[in-house]
Order: sequence, then C-alpha cells, then structure tokens
Amino acid sequence: MTTPPAPPQDAPPRDTPPRDTATEGLLLWLASRLGIVVLVAVGAQALMEGDALPKPFLERWRNWDAGLLVTIAEHGYDGAPGSEPDKGLPAFFPGMPLMLRAAHLVIDDWTLAGLLISLVAGAVAMAALARLAEFEGPEGTGRRAVLALLLWPMAVFLFAGYSESLFLAFAVPAWLAARQGRWPLAAALAAGASCVRITGLFLAVALIVEFLVRRQPVRQAAWLLLPFVPLGLYSAYQYSRTGDWLAWKTAQEAGWGRHLVWPWESLITTWNATAGDGRFAWAFRLEIAGAIVGVGLVLVLLYLRRWSEFVYVGLQVGALLCSAYYLSVPRSALLWWPLFILIARASGGPAPWRRWIIVVYALVVGPLMALNVLIFADGAWVG
Repeated sequence: MTTPPAPPQDAPPRDTPPRDTATEGLLLWLASRLGIVVLVAVGAQALMEGDALPKPFLERWRNWDAGLLVTIAEHGYDGAPGSEPDKGLPAFFPGMPLMLRAAHLVIDDWTLAGLLISLVAGAVAMAALARLAEFEGPEGTGRRAVLALLLWPMAVFLFAGYSESLFLAFAVPAWLAARQGRWPLAAALAAGASCVRITGLFLAVALIVEFLVRRQPVRQAAWLLLPFVPLGLYSAYQYSRTGDWLAWKTAQEAGWGRHLVWPWESLITTWNATAGDGRFAWAFRLEIAGAIVGVGLVLVLLYLRRWSEFVYVGLQVGALLCSAYYLSVPRSALLWWPLFILIARASGGPAPWRRWIIVVYALVVGPLMALNVLIFADGAWVG
C-alpha cells in the first residue's frame, strides 16, 4: 500500500479553520473608532489655552454637512421654520436624513444618532470590503484593504454623521454581489446607495458595464434598472417642490458655486487657492493631491482593463475635476474602494519587500488622517 506524501512543513494543518476576513475588517473598524474617540478627547484638552473649556464631545461632530443633514432630517428641505431657506439643501440625497429620522425615534440627540448610523454602516462596509478584497486578491488582502481605507487622510468623515459610511454600506456589498453573479441582490443594494448620494448614478452605470463584460444572461438585465429608480423618484420629488428636475445640481451651484468648467480652469482656480498659510490653503493643497491620486487611479484601472471600476471611478474623477474648483476630492476618494484594494494587493505576494508598501503608506497618510480628525473636531473646514 502506497503511503501518501507528507504535506510541506509550512502548510497549515488540515483542521485549521478558514480565516474570517469579515471579522478582521470589523475588528479593525471598531479599534479605529476607539482610537478617534481617544484622539479627539485627549487632543481637545491638549489644544486648549488658558482656562478655556473644550466643547462637549458630541458638539464637535455637528459641523458642516453633518449639521445640514440634521436640518433636513428635522425640518425637511425647506430648512428650519423662520430661517432663510438654504438653497443648497437639495444637493443632499434623502437616504441619510431618512435614516436620521428613523434613528431619532429611539435616540434623542440628532448628532449622536448620526454618529451611530456611521458606526453601524461603517461596520457593514468594512466587513464587505474585507470579503471583496479577499475575493479578488491573495490571503490577507482583505484586512490590508480595510486598513488602507481607515488610514486615508479623510477617514474622519467615516466617523462623523456624514453620508460616506452609509453609501459604502450599500455600495461595497452591491459590488461584491455583482462579482459573485448575484444580480438581483447587487441591484437592490445599489438602489439603496442611490438613495444616499448622486454617486449611486455612477455605481449604477458601472454595474451595467460589469454585467456586459461578464456576459451575463440577458434575462437578468432588467435588474440593472433598479438603481436608477431612487434617482428618478428624488428628481420627481424636488420637481414637485421647485419645478427643477435637476434640483440637486442647481443646489450645488447655489450653495457652493460649483458648475462645469474646463478642467484646466478648475485646476488654475484651485492652484491659486493654495497660496498662503491658512487652513483653507492647506485644504486646497490636499484637494490637488487628491486629484493627482484620482487621475493616477483611473490610468491604472485603464491599464489593467478593469473596465467597470474604470467607469465607476472615472466618472467621479471627471465630474470633480470639471467643477469650478476642486472640492471634496480626497473625501470622495473614500468611495473609491478599487484604490484600497489595489494598495492591498500591491502589498501582498511572495516578495518580502512588497509587505513594506502598506507600512510606508501607513506612515505617510496616517499622520494626515489624525491631523484632519483634530481639525474637523475643532470646527474648521477639512474637505
């Protein structure tokens, strides 16, 4: 009787349980949230001068868009009664305000409700990202992709009561479902993403491209129309209010002065805004850095012929770079999960030097992330 060959010495035992990449992503997410709490609590005390007292913790997170989303949730798109209507409010899609209203039924504080929505939604998104990255790369790609996202300089917006975490909680599982050929689920999740941000439109188009590239059965193609339904319903709702089918676009122009220009005009305007030493100058320097990353990512995806991801990221980058000036480009990169999966894949593999990629990445962008957390918590504009 022939004896079977012994397994290699470095092979794992046969009874070793499979790695739970979703749990790894979730643990990284929770640990990073605790780190931000400590950073803001300690940093607030360290930055105080004289006998001044720091603002309460929750008050530090009701800044900028977080406050506007609460306004919509509490009063609707007409704003608070008795105040001047904010023409920029229709730029925010109803997904996050509706979630805030639902959470407010059990959580009295609006800001706390927003933070908890981001906490839970981010947990879902990180678990899905870990599974998606592990699905597409070698072992360990999942946790490295989550780590790369959590260290991104604008990761503060995944903690605050913004819409990024909620969008990712729908979009990343939708993409994973599409990769696995589960198109009804992918379409339903993408429809949820379309309720949260206009980026859902780019996701919907990218899913069509993915469907065509994979040559899926035509009988499932009708599902791909589902993500466009929330976009149409929201446009119809705003039309009933304002008479404008593109009220969200008009609100961008009215609230932030954003309109389409040639990309070189936008670059020149943003470059001029980087002059000086103030916080806004620093923010616009990050905008240019984010634009460089975006263009580089689009070129890499094109080179790798990852057509659906190229469409998803390329449409966003094109829209951002053709705006009147660069605004929230690095923040939008939080939604570019192909970037973080590529970083994770590049830092894996048999070559020992590749493992240093994620280390160098963390050492470079990690301090920027911590700095932006403190800047945001201090009430200043970050992006």
